[in-house]
Amino acid sequence: MQTTNTSRRKFFKNSILRAAPILAASALPAAGAETEGRKIKVVCVGGHPDDPESGCAGTLSRYSAAGHEVKVIYLTRGERGIRDKELNETAGIRTAESQKACEVMGAKALYFGQIDGATEFTRAHVDSMTKMLTDLSADIVFTHWAIDTHMDHQVASLLAIRACMVLNKRPHLYFFEVNSGSQSQGFYPDTYVDISNVVEKKKAALFAHVSQDVPGIWRDHHEIISAWRGREAGVEAAEAFVHYHRDSQISQLPGI
Repeated sequence: MQTTNTSRRKFFKNSILRAAPILAASALPAAGAETEGRKIKVVCVGGHPDDPESGCAGTLSRYSAAGHEVKVIYLTRGERGIRDKELNETAGIRTAESQKACEVMGAKALYFGQIDGATEFTRAHVDSMTKMLTDLSADIVFTHWAIDTHMDHQVASLLAIRACMVLNKRPHLYFFEVNSGSQSQGFYPDTYVDISNVVEKKKAALFAHVSQDVPGIWRDHHEIISAWRGREAGVEAAEAFVHYHRDSQISQLPGI
């Protein structure tokens, strides 16, 4: 009987320890000492138009609404994202859609110049990404979870990771999820942002991509994920991230 009680106590203790990161991260993130009281420069690196919107439109919208500077770097212009159209025509359509989405989020759209379905992870591209992030003086970088089924997502993530590692001013790096279970694999978040008040803005940013099957994608993926992450964090809707911990004492998003 004593052994059983001890096992129960151990089980309860271990359960609390495992839950602690979720409980701690569900609160509204506070500003870090290095960014408190000034405008934060936020950069999101996504593979295609609609990826940043899928992964963190709510968080980006919260940053811009708080007066911070938000830039979105699209690795490609989604050239292969519309069936039976030429790459240049599709690129024009999806570029316009991404610009409308960024207007919704209060962000500025930038384009890295690679081609949808033919992205490359090379030293030259790492140098280009490093220069972009240096010029933007990024405090926070969001990008794809590197363990993702789409190679363009992997390339976007790896370029952002390598660039952040060599920057003189090291930004906080966070990974977002896209269609977890079907695309983002093995994604176990440690940081949550409450997007309950901006979930309609996230939806509007996604729905700016009218060339895609947005109603179906929203219904089958992002509406479910937002609600599920909200349930984990104890709020109505949330976006979840994995933080690349350059400092083990920093576990929350600064500035909002």
